[in-house]
Formats: sequence, structure tokens, C-alpha cells
Amino acid sequence: MTTENLKPTESELEILQILWERGDSTVRAVHEILEKTKDSGYTTTLKLMQIMHEKGLVDRDTSSKTHVYRALVNQERTQQQLVSKMIDNVFNGSAARLVMQALGNHKASKDEIDSIKKYLDELSNK
Repeated sequence: MTTENLKPTESELEILQILWERGDSTVRAVHEILEKTKDSGYTTTLKLMQIMHEKGLVDRDTSSKTHVYRALVNQERTQQQLVSKMIDNVFNGSAARLVMQALGNHKASKDEIDSIKKYLDELSNK
């Protein structure tokens, strides 16, 4: 199975997000960030990251006593795959419905709205 076809679980995505944001990290560093927002034990984080390594989502440097993990999957590509799947499965193939739902449920900043308008203008001019 290539990393292109992997569908990370919600918990795995949380870990990937940390690795994408922080770069290479130990289990302890990832766990300290996770426990700020969810009640999860260190061994659960360790086990998840071991499973992610087996699945090919992360790589592990074992050259020192403390193992360091890094994401093997590309953030943008993973996001594109998940959004495409969501559009197909949840919004009946309609990207517009996804965008309207997202904007209706989440207060976008003025900068975000300006970026969306600019992007839509660029799409209209193609």
C-alpha cells in the first residue's frame, strides 16, 4: 500500500498535524501537545505512533535512545484527498455545498474572506 492511498484516522491526523507543524518530534513532545486538548495517556500516543510507523504514515529515527518521528505523508496531498473524499461522500459531489457549510459553521476572519474572494476571482478568470 502506498502512502498516497492511506486514510489516516482522526487520531492519526491529529498527530500528523503536530508533526507537520513542529517537524520531527519525539513521542513525549507530541503527547504533551495532544494532552492539552484531549485526555489521552502517553502509552496511547506511543502505540498510535507505532501503528502509524507500521502503516507508513511516519518514519522513526532509532539511532538514539529517544526515537524521533517525522511525517512521511505530504500535508497538502493528504488534505486534498480527505476533502475530495468528503465532497463525494458527504456533500454529494458538490464543492459549493462543502464551502457554504464550512463558512456557515465557522466564523471566517476578514483576511480569510478576502483570500476566498481572491481565489474565486482567479477561478472565474480561468
